[in-house]
Amino acid sequence: MKRSNAQKLKDALEEDIINGRLLPGAKLDHDALAKEYGVSRTPIREAVQQLVVSGLVTVQPKKGTFVAKVGIDQLIEMFEVMAELEGMCGRLAARRIQPEELAALERALLRCEDPDVMADPDEYYYENEEFHGCIYSASHNTFLATEARQLKQRLKPYRRLQLQARNRVRNSVDEHRQIFEAIKNGNETEAEECLRQHVLIQGTRFSDFVSQVKQFGDSA
Repeated sequence: MKRSNAQKLKDALEEDIINGRLLPGAKLDHDALAKEYGVSRTPIREAVQQLVVSGLVTVQPKKGTFVAKVGIDQLIEMFEVMAELEGMCGRLAARRIQPEELAALERALLRCEDPDVMADPDEYYYENEEFHGCIYSASHNTFLATEARQLKQRLKPYRRLQLQARNRVRNSVDEHRQIFEAIKNGNETEAEECLRQHVLIQGTRFSDFVSQVKQFGDSA
């Protein structure tokens, strides 16, 4: 199906936001966007309306259009829900994973453990995405997997940001190994709890995360 100019623009802006190229708090200049994408202001307005509905953009009367900032409290709540969804995926995967899916999960794990990948937080992020995606698929619950992926996308800029914290990549890799072993051994309870703890932001990770988010927002 052919996409409209508004849809193409919306997709491009969404990609820039979730990949951190447009930071929370950044102002969207409608004239500059129209010039950059070679469109009139009408598709710009339509694209912005769609992004407002998705929660990625806010419109402030007399001030302009901005990439949405999410408060710390709301972010923590979103990560709590993400942890429960991931945990459920892990529990179901431990019960339902097929041999070829387990092999794919192991390949994703080994890529995460590659020293070159671990040395680059952005590169690691994408391999990490593949690892979690394998677990979603292995849950064999399409509705659950869809919900998990949608919330993961909404949190993407902040999830990438976490990996900038010192030792987070190393700890994440260790946690991946524990998750894989639990799923491989069919231990539903352990797989669920390992994934929940992997995603939850608490303890020392909470203070690190708050510090990173504040710096992220200040740079916008």
